[in-house]
This record gives sequence, C-alpha cells and structure tokens, in this order.
Amino acid sequence: MSGSYWKQVHADGLAVPNDRPLGDLTAELTRMLGDTDPETRDGTAYPTLTTWIDRGVYDDLLPGLGDGMATGLGVGLGERDTDSVFRRSFSALVLDACIARDNERPLVPGGKVLEWGDRIATWMLRERDLRGFVPGKGWAHATAHGADALATLARSPHVATPELTVILDVIADRLLLPVDHLFTNGEPDRLALATIDVLRRNAVPLRVLEPWIARIATAAGTLSSYDDRDPHLLGGNAEAFLRALHLQLALGPRPPEVRSDLLLVVVDALRATNPHYLQAPAG
Repeated sequence: MSGSYWKQVHADGLAVPNDRPLGDLTAELTRMLGDTDPETRDGTAYPTLTTWIDRGVYDDLLPGLGDGMATGLGVGLGERDTDSVFRRSFSALVLDACIARDNERPLVPGGKVLEWGDRIATWMLRERDLRGFVPGKGWAHATAHGADALATLARSPHVATPELTVILDVIADRLLLPVDHLFTNGEPDRLALATIDVLRRNAVPLRVLEPWIARIATAAGTLSSYDDRDPHLLGGNAEAFLRALHLQLALGPRPPEVRSDLLLVVVDALRATNPHYLQAPAG
C-alpha cells in the first residue's frame, strides 16, 4: 500500500482499518520493519504494531505474532553493514512488545516466552552488525534493542532465577565479544538498565553477582596489544558498562535489595580498572 494509506491510519489514531484483513496488514507492517526509510520503519511500522499489541488487537494471536518476530531475528544474521540489520533489530523491539503484553496479562504459555528469550539471546550474541545510527537510514541499534528486549524478559513472571542468571551471562558475553568499533550510542546504558531489571527481581544472590562483575572487570582492565587498532577495543565496552551500572545503582529509581552491597563491588571494580584516574592525590 502507499505511504498515504498508513499516514491516514496514523491520522485516525492508529485504529485498525476495516478495509483489509488484519493478517494482510500485519504482513505488510512486518515487511516495513526492514525498510531503509526511517519514517517507514520506525515512524510507521514499529509504532503501529506496538500500539496494536498494547491495545490488545493481537491478544488472541500473540504467540503467532511473536513467532514471526522471532523468525525476523534470523533474517540475514551474520551479515555486516547491510540493510538486513533493520529487520532483525526492529523485530526484536516488536517481540519485546509481545513479551511486555504477556507480562501485563497471561496470554502466552511460559514455554513460548522462554523460547522467545532463547531466540533473543542467540540473536544478540551472533549479531555482527553493531552500528548504532546509520546516516541516511536512521537507527539500527541492534545491541540497544536487544538490551531492551532482555529487560522486558527479565520482568516476565515466566522467568525465574536460572533464566535471570542466563540473561546476565548474555549481557556479559555481548560486552566481551570482539568488536571493530566501541559502542557509542548509549548501548552500555541500555545494557545496564537491563541488568537493573534483572536485579529488581531480587532473585539473583550477591554470591552470583560478584564473580559476574569480576569477569567484566577483568576485561575492562585489559588493553590489547594491537599495533594498528585501538587497544581499548578489547575492554572499552566492559568499562563503559561498569560506569553505566554504577550510575544506575547510585541514582536509579526503585533500587534492588542488593544495591548497597553490589554498589561497593562495582566501585571496587572501577577503582581497579581506573587506577590512573582514581588514585589518591600525592601528599
């Protein structure tokens, strides 16, 4: 359909059109999630799908819609610097909305939500196109969108301590994977927010969190021996994450029960990885 059709849908307050089957509309919007035009993708398709999810339009169809978005996570997976990243990244956001809807009211079997969580985790760790903002095409932001989906998953009633621990491991793995460019578009902050949502469940004990922080800190305090590449590529994302997590623990709302103890652990990690900036003044 032409862009004017969807502009009219938005002008009508995103009411579901009655001139076409919902399945046809959904298929078209799903294709539009991969469009290189940001107005088509995140100005039209994404808000339309998520608004309809929030309004309950898909309540009887939510498992199928979520499965479709999970399939979208694999479209072109492994490619770098191609347009396929938009379909994957925005499928993650719509799948996030599906999980959020189930968090509000039980609509999806628990096993299905956990399956979606596995698909999100697998995609995040295999995603190779880590661009944030793409000039002329808008936001790709796969890591940030994946972090948002993990945060919503962490709030799911179907997720318990074992799954929450896996979410933390996925976050750490994503931070420690080799990259060609450091995250520069807020990805560490979004990953820190996802971590806070895990912690707010008050189900992961400090004895698990301490070695998890230590693993990230070990990478954060390491410089590579590259001769022709930025030596901070090895640990820069981990370092940025520790700073973002410290900020969330220190200033964020609704602190988790482990806040005080974990804040000390993170401060120690930051001191260890920033000795040149945090050493006591001479004399």
